[in-house]
Amino acid sequence: MVASMTDASFMDLALVQARAAVAAGEVPVGAVIVKDGQVVATGRNASIGSHDPTSHAEIVAMRSAANILGNYRLDGCDLFVTLEPCAMCSGAMLHARLNRVVFGAADPKTGAAGSVVNLFDNTTLNHQTRVEGGVQSEACSAVLQEFFRNKRSEQDQQRRALHPLREDALRTPDAQFAGLPDYPWEPRYVSDLPVLDGLRMHYLDEGPVDADRVYLCLHGNPAWSYLYRKMIPVFLQAGHRVIAPDMVGFGKSDKPKRESAHSFSFHRQTLLELIERLDLQGVVLVVQDWGGLLGLTLPIAMPERFAGLVVMNTMLATGDTALTPGFLAWREMCAKKPEFDIARLFARSNPGLSEAEWLAFAAPFPDRGHRAATRAFPGLVPDHMESDGAAVSRQARGYWQTQWRGPTLMAVGMKDPVLGPRVMETLHSQIQGCFAPLFFAEEGHFLPEVGAPLAQAALQFMDSP
Repeated sequence: MVASMTDASFMDLALVQARAAVAAGEVPVGAVIVKDGQVVATGRNASIGSHDPTSHAEIVAMRSAANILGNYRLDGCDLFVTLEPCAMCSGAMLHARLNRVVFGAADPKTGAAGSVVNLFDNTTLNHQTRVEGGVQSEACSAVLQEFFRNKRSEQDQQRRALHPLREDALRTPDAQFAGLPDYPWEPRYVSDLPVLDGLRMHYLDEGPVDADRVYLCLHGNPAWSYLYRKMIPVFLQAGHRVIAPDMVGFGKSDKPKRESAHSFSFHRQTLLELIERLDLQGVVLVVQDWGGLLGLTLPIAMPERFAGLVVMNTMLATGDTALTPGFLAWREMCAKKPEFDIARLFARSNPGLSEAEWLAFAAPFPDRGHRAATRAFPGLVPDHMESDGAAVSRQARGYWQTQWRGPTLMAVGMKDPVLGPRVMETLHSQIQGCFAPLFFAEEGHFLPEVGAPLAQAALQFMDSP
C-alpha cells in the first residue's frame, strides 16, 4: 500500500510537468526520475518548441538525470511518466538501464509498453526494466483529453473564421463526428468555388498529390464520404490519390436550410468546379447511387481528365424512360416518411455493420433542420424530358455509348430493391466496352461496404492491359 501511494505521489509530480507542457503549447506529457525515494530530475514534452522530434518528456528527464548523476547509466532509478512510452523512449529507457518504468495512461496508437508492442518484454536483451501501468490513469488521461478537446475547438474556430457559416445554412457540430470507426482522415474544406457562394464543402484528399491515378469516390443519398472508408485504404496502399467529397447537404459539408437550395445542376456544378480547383488528372470515377446520377455526367465536360470507371448500383436518369417500380417505391416512402431513420436504413441494408457504423451514417443529421438534402434528393431524380439534369444525362449516355475508351468495372449488389440488377443491366448496355459485371449475391444497395475485396478488384481491373 505504501509503495502504491508513493507511486501515486510521484505521478502527481509528473502531472505537474504535463500541465507545464500545456502552458508551453506542447502535448501534455510529463515525467520525473526518482532514485532512493528522491526526485532526481523532471521533464516535459518539448518537441514543438525545440524543433526536436526526440524531446519527449522521458528523454528530457533522462538527459537531465544523466547530467546530474554524471552517468548515462541510470541504475537504480525509476521513471514516472503520464503516458505510456513510445518505441523511441522505451529503447532509451532500456539503454539507460532504468530499474522501473511507471506510466499513467495507456497509448493505444504508439504505446511500446504493451499497447502496440512491448519492448520491455524481450528477455533476450541484456537488461530487464520492470514496467507498471495504470497509475493515476484517469487523471493522466483527463489532461490529454482536455488538451485535444481544446485543440479541436480552436481548429473549429479557425475553420469557421476561414469559412463563415451562411445565415441560410446549418453546420453539423464537429462533436457529431468524434470517434467514428475507421474514418481517421483529416477534413479539408473549400468555400470559394463560385457555385458554392460561401457554403463550405468538405472533402477528403489523401495520397500523393502527384499520383498518376486519382480515385474520385462519389456518394449518394443519404450517405456521405464515410461510405468509402473501407475502400480508401486499399487505393492509398497502392500509391494512388483519393478524393472523396461530401455533397452540400451531406456529411461534413454545410447544409442549406431550404430544400429548394438543392438541384441536379447545382450539385453537378460543385463537382465540376472541385475537380478543376484540384486540377485532377487520371481520374478513376468511383460512383454509387446519386454519385453515379451526377458523376456519370461529368466526363462530357472534361473528358481528358478521366481514365477509368468503377460503377455500382446507380443509373443515368435521362427522362425518356420510366423510373423503375423500385425507385418509385423509395420515392414514395421518402415522401411519406421524410425523417426516416437513416441509421436504421443502413442497419437493415447491411446487417454486417456494427452499431457504431450505422450510427456514423446518421451523424451528419442531428435533427430535422439538417435534413433538407435527404428530403429533396428523391424528387430531384429526372423523371421526364424537361427535368433538370435530364438533357445532360442523355448527352452523357451518348458519350458512354460511343466515345468512352477507358476501362469500366461494374459491380452489382443483387439484393438492391431500388437500383438493382434490372437497372444495372440497362446501364451496362449504355457503356461501351463494359465487361461482364461482378455480381454480389448477398449485397444490397450500399455496395462500397464490401470494402477491400471490391477495391482490390478495381485495382486489378484498372491495371489490366
